[in-house]
Amino acid sequence: MEKLKITPKRLRGEDGYKVFSIRIREDILERIAAISEQTGRTRNELIGILLEYSLDHSEVVAR
Repeated sequence: MEKLKITPKRLRGEDGYKVFSIRIREDILERIAAISEQTGRTRNELIGILLEYSLDHSEVVAR
């Protein structure tokens, strides 16, 4: 009989993700919730997609 191999549990954050909280306007949350319902994706997943897109398409402009 083959033995079940159990590895140590990863510590939080070792999967490449970090947890933090933000404050957003209610209307933005409602828009995200609507997209979530239409696409079947979680709000968390959508926020990650939207942030990544925004970062990839942003430019810092010096004053």
